[in-house]
Amino acid sequence: MTADAGRTEVTGVIDPAPALGLAGLLDLDPALLDGGELPPLWHWVHLLERPGAAQIGPDGHPLTGVPSPPGPGTKRMFAGGRVHSLRPLRMGEQATRRTWVTGSREVEGRSGTLRFVSVRTEVSQADEVAVVEDNDIVYRAAGSALEVPVGTLDAQPAPVAGPTLRFRADEVALMRFSALTYNAHRIHYDLGWCAVEGYEGLVVHGPLQALLMGELVRRQGAGLLGRVFDYRLVAPLVGTQTVTAAPAGVDEEGADEAGSVDDAVRVLDVHGRTTASATLSRTTDGGTR
Repeated sequence: MTADAGRTEVTGVIDPAPALGLAGLLDLDPALLDGGELPPLWHWVHLLERPGAAQIGPDGHPLTGVPSPPGPGTKRMFAGGRVHSLRPLRMGEQATRRTWVTGSREVEGRSGTLRFVSVRTEVSQADEVAVVEDNDIVYRAAGSALEVPVGTLDAQPAPVAGPTLRFRADEVALMRFSALTYNAHRIHYDLGWCAVEGYEGLVVHGPLQALLMGELVRRQGAGLLGRVFDYRLVAPLVGTQTVTAAPAGVDEEGADEAGSVDDAVRVLDVHGRTTASATLSRTTDGGTR
């Protein structure tokens, strides 16, 4: 890995092992990977930065890197992102991931000052860009608490119209996803630390929610290749529970109806509350709408 101010670069072979691990987490037949191509969004478990133990802060975040770690008295969260899947990545071949900061701004929210940082990542292989991704990172005051309902594994998710993908987000699943993505942020596996950051339960990863939405599109729709997957994390998903990815169809009176997974999808917590949403659109070969 190489790193400059506000920029990192990682080059390596797309090893099948992380993808097989992700297939296991999602309870998928590993034969899915027999063609040698990485499913869209699965690049999130590849070409990762792996800082040493001395470079990890008390909350589990790296002390350096892109995006920058939360400073004293602040917390960092994913707010969403846009993934342009231009062409598939092939396993067993070398690829390069380049990441850099593209912008920053501050706004006043209900819980205090929020700082939004935009980060771009490009993954290239064989001298061609395969993935262009923009992430929106939000930093907020550590003392700000968020009042959200906490899910439990005993609660049953409500019926939802249209095709769905359900995922049991228990302690084991959250730990496995943290390991696959090399994400040591303690809110995903350390209940004691969750209280420090103002959460009453373990927090389900934002990228995991985005991945579930993308998987629903891949399995039940036209897929993500050649498209822009624009996702928002609209509320924390707190507590171990069964989460549901579903079409985002809503009729004029606000009642659920079966929508198309090729237009918009969402994630629902066990209470039926939307915690993440995504829309899809076409992309040109250059990675723009």
